Amino acid sequence: MNRLVILDRDGVINHDSRHFIKTADEWVALPGSLEAIARLNRAGWRVIVATNQSGLGRGLFDVTALNSMHAKLRRELARLGGQIDGFVICPHKPDDGCLCRKPLPGLFHTIMQRWDTSLSQVPAVGDSLRDIQAAKAAGAQPMLVRTGNGVATEKHPELPAGVPVFNDLAAVAEYLERH
Repeated sequence: MNRLVILDRDGVINHDSRHFIKTADEWVALPGSLEAIARLNRAGWRVIVATNQSGLGRGLFDVTALNSMHAKLRRELARLGGQIDGFVICPHKPDDGCLCRKPLPGLFHTIMQRWDTSLSQVPAVGDSLRDIQAAKAAGAQPMLVRTGNGVATEKHPELPAGVPVFNDLAAVAEYLERH
């Protein structure tokens, strides 16, 4: 079985910062997140990361720095027997008017095209309202984690009813392994 799951990056896989994650040294995995991804891989899930990275557009870091962060993620994950099957990134600033920046569904449309799949039963895990809104707009199945911005998002009045909430990515992996 080869199913697809979409993960936000900052606040879901790694610690987030209001000052942006700008270097591989600043990129630090959340406790249990990499183990959760490896568990998902072993259970037959392909893992795609869909992430807004406006720090690129703001000039806070460049593509080389972003690639270094993702290389670190891949190395640490490989040690646990896991892998990321792809990264889909929006490099734009919030006011650039692009169609890929979450809460718009452009990153999800790219995933549908690149992996030639429907997202109707695809779980999409995020920690912010924009992650949930983008997943819902693309027809994916949004899931909220309480890590990162998740605790505040859980209380947001615009959070769509019925979105399942999990403590962290490990709890999501456990749930998906059973379903």
